[in-house]
Amino acid sequence: MILELSLLATLLGSLIALFYSLIRSRWIYKQPVHDEKLKKIGNAIASGAMAFLSREYKVLVPFVMVAGIFLAIGNEGALRYQSLAFVLGASFSALAGFIGMKVATASNSRTTEAARTGITEALKIAFSGGSIMGMTVVGLALIGIFTILAISLFLIDGSIHNLRETILPVLSGFSLGASSMALFARVGGGIFTKAADVGADLVGKVEAGIPEDDHRNPATIADNVGDNVGDVAGMGADLFESYVGSLVGAMILGAAVKAESSLQLKLVSFPLLIAAAGVLASLLGIKLVRVKKGQSPQKALNRGTFGAAAIASLFIFLMSSFFFAHEVFPADMSSNRIFFSALLGMIAGVAIGLITEYFTGVDTKPVNAIVKACETGPATTLITGLGMGMLSALPPVLIIVTAILAGDALAGLYGIAIAALGMLMTLGVQLAVDAYGPIADNAGGLAEMAEFPRSVREITDELDAVGNTTAAIGKGFAIGSAALTSIILFTAFREQLGIRIIDLMDVKTLSGVFIGAVIPYLFSSMAMNAIGDAAFTMIEEVRRQFHERPGILNETEEPDYKKCIDISTAAALKKMILPGLTAVLSPVLIGFTGGVFMLSGLLIGVTVSGVVLAIFMSNAGGAWDNAKKMIENGAAGGKGSASHKASVVGDTVGDPFKDTAGPSLNILIKLMAVVSLVLAPMLKTFWRL
Repeated sequence: MILELSLLATLLGSLIALFYSLIRSRWIYKQPVHDEKLKKIGNAIASGAMAFLSREYKVLVPFVMVAGIFLAIGNEGALRYQSLAFVLGASFSALAGFIGMKVATASNSRTTEAARTGITEALKIAFSGGSIMGMTVVGLALIGIFTILAISLFLIDGSIHNLRETILPVLSGFSLGASSMALFARVGGGIFTKAADVGADLVGKVEAGIPEDDHRNPATIADNVGDNVGDVAGMGADLFESYVGSLVGAMILGAAVKAESSLQLKLVSFPLLIAAAGVLASLLGIKLVRVKKGQSPQKALNRGTFGAAAIASLFIFLMSSFFFAHEVFPADMSSNRIFFSALLGMIAGVAIGLITEYFTGVDTKPVNAIVKACETGPATTLITGLGMGMLSALPPVLIIVTAILAGDALAGLYGIAIAALGMLMTLGVQLAVDAYGPIADNAGGLAEMAEFPRSVREITDELDAVGNTTAAIGKGFAIGSAALTSIILFTAFREQLGIRIIDLMDVKTLSGVFIGAVIPYLFSSMAMNAIGDAAFTMIEEVRRQFHERPGILNETEEPDYKKCIDISTAAALKKMILPGLTAVLSPVLIGFTGGVFMLSGLLIGVTVSGVVLAIFMSNAGGAWDNAKKMIENGAAGGKGSASHKASVVGDTVGDPFKDTAGPSLNILIKLMAVVSLVLAPMLKTFWRL
C-alpha cells in the first residue's frame, strides 16, 4: 500500500508538471510577432531546428529497435519487459527534447518582440519558454516511471523480493533508454551547433569583419539553429536521464538496505515522494521569478532557484519526519539523517554552480587573466585558458568527494543516493533557468539579424549576458549530478551482482580502470575531430559564398542559409554514431569477455577520468567565451583589436570544449553505468555468480 500511494503522488506530480507546460505553451504562442523580417528569420530557425531533430530521430529508431530486441532476447521471464521500458525511456527522452525545442524556437522571436516594450516582458517570455522545458522533462520522467511501476505491480506483487529481483531491474531499462537517447542528442546537437558557430566566427568576424549574428553571414541561421539543438534539446535530454537515473538508483539502494521489509518499502518509495514534492517546489520557484524595475534579471532568476531549494528543503524535512515515523532504523540511519543527506545534495549543487560561475563569469579573476593574456596573442590566450580550466577542476571534485563522504556517514549508500536526488529535486526550475540561456541568446541574434534599434539590442544583450551565467551554472549542476548519479548507478550494479568487495590491485580490475580512464579521451577526440571536419567544410562554404556572391556583404544578394544548415546536419548525423556506440558497447564487450570485476574497474576509471575532464573542458570553454565578450564590450582594446582576434581564437577552441565534448562526458559516464546495471542479471547468469 505504501508503494501504491507513492505512485499516486508521482502521477499527480507528473500531471501537474505537464498541465503547467501545456497552459504556458498556449500563452507563449498567443504572444504576437509583428515585425515581418523577424517572423521570417524566426520561422527559418524553427524549421531548421525541427528538421534536424526529426532527421536525427529517424536515424536513431533502428538503434532503439535493435537494442530493445537484444534486451528481450538476453533476459528471461518478467525481465523481458525491460525491453519495453527501454523503448519507453528513449521515446520520452526524445519527446521531451522535441517539445522543449519546439517551444524554445517559438519563444526566441517573441522575446525579441517583447524587448521593444522593456526587459520585464522580454524576461517573462524567455523564462517561460525555459520553464516549459524544465517542467516537461520532469513530467515525462515521472509519468514514465509511474507507468512502468504501475504495470509491473499489476503483473507481479510488490514484495521487497520482487522489487529487488524483477521490478526495479525492469525500471532500469527506462533509465537506459533515456541515457541512450540523451547521448546521441547531446553529441549530435553539439556537433551541429559548433560546426556552424566556428564557421560563422572565423570567416564572419575574423576574416570579413562583420558582427556576430549579422544576417549577411551564411552560417548565422545554422548557428542559431544549433543553439536550440545543442543547448535546449541536448541539455534537456542530459538532465532527463540524470533525473531518471538518480531516482532508479535510489530506489534500488533503498531495497538493498538491511532492515525490516516495511522500512525497505518506505525507503524505495521515498525517492518518488521527493520527486513529486520537487514539482511543487519548482512551480513555486518559477512564480518567484519576477524582475523589478532597475533590477538585474540575474537576481530574479536566483530568487527562483534559491527559493525553490528552500521550499524543497522544508518539504523534505516534513516528509521524512512523518513518512518514517515509528519506523525502526538500522544504527547508522534515521529520518533526520536522510533529510540532511538531501539537504547536502542541494548545497553541493549550488556550491558547484557558484564555483563554475567564478571560473567562467564576466569580470572574475580567472577570466580577467585570460583577457590580459589576449593582449599578447592567441598562444598565451590558449595557455592561460587551459591552465584556468585545469585549476577549476579541483574545487568541484573536492565538493563531490565531500558529498560522497558526508552522505555515506549520514545514511550509508542510501544517503549518497538521496544526496544525488536532492541535487536534482528542483530540476523543473533549474532547467528552466538553464534553457532560458539559449532562448535569450537567440533573441539577441534575431534582434541583430532583423536590424532592430539599438535600444532593443541592449535589452537582449543584457538578457544574453545573464544567460551565459545561467548556462555555466547549469553545466556545473549537470556535472555534479552526473558524478553522484553514476556513483549510485555503479553501486546499484554492484548490489545486483552481490559483489561486496572490489580489489583494485586485482589484474583484471586494474586493467579495467586503465581502459575506463582512457575512454573519455577517446570519446572527446571523436567529438572534437568531428567538429573540426564539419567546421572545415562550413568555413569553405562561407568563403565560397562571399567569393562567388560579393553582393552578400553590400546586401544586394541573399546568402544561402540552407546550404550551411545541411552541412551541419549531415556532419552531426554521420559523426554522432561512433561515439555513441563506443559508450554503449564498451561495457557489453568488457562485461562478457573480461568479467564483472574488469567491468567494475572500467566504471571506476571512466567515472573518475570523465568527471575531471568534463569540468576542465566546460570551464575552460566558458572562460574563453566570456573573455571574448569582455573584449567586445571594450576591454583590452575592444572589437577589431589584436586582442579581440586572439580572444576569438580562444573562444573558437573553447566552443567544442564547453558545448560538445565536455557536456557529452556527463552522459557518457552515466550511460556506461546504466548499461552495466541493465546487464547485471545477464552477467550474473553468464558468469554463474
